Amino acid sequence: MMLPFFEWCEASFLGQLVRTSVWLFPIIESFHLVFLCALGGAVLLLDLRMLGTGVRRVTIAQLAGDVHPWLLAAVAGMLATGIPLFMSEALKCYYNPSFWVKMGTAPVALLFAFVVRKRVARNATEATATTRLVAMASLSLWFVVAAAGRWIGFSS
Repeated sequence: MMLPFFEWCEASFLGQLVRTSVWLFPIIESFHLVFLCALGGAVLLLDLRMLGTGVRRVTIAQLAGDVHPWLLAAVAGMLATGIPLFMSEALKCYYNPSFWVKMGTAPVALLFAFVVRKRVARNATEATATTRLVAMASLSLWFVVAAAGRWIGFSS
């Protein structure tokens, strides 16, 4: 049902440009990985604090405010680099179960981060059972997104 869209993506100017260039795919992928590191750092800093470890000299709410711009920038960067990477190998993605796991989990992780975790962190000073549960759920979701994304490159 979605195959024509994936075929269109791969045949598009951007898809062909990235796919046929010697250096474009690795350069874009390098930036994608830098944004992944920024995303991971923003997620880990806050989630570890919500678990009761990590940066303990500031409240959870204060740390949440500090890392939020980094999270937004990382998500924007991941989208900006992920789209051309996807378009260059859309058909490979279509037939790859790891791609579908990533695409199914990523919106859930984003929604969880920007709604549930943000709301809990905004009102928290120290780790509680609730902050720990939310942090564990967040880490689990992002782990699935990252592992599935990494596995896309290993499967054909």
